[in-house]
Amino acid sequence: MGMILLMLIILFLAGYLLYALVYPEKL
Repeated sequence: MGMILLMLIILFLAGYLLYALVYPEKL
């Protein structure tokens, strides 16, 4: 259970970083 949660958190952070790189002016 913890492993799935960890993967979700990593995916969320990776997506957020990608969004910050693509749309820095919207943050």
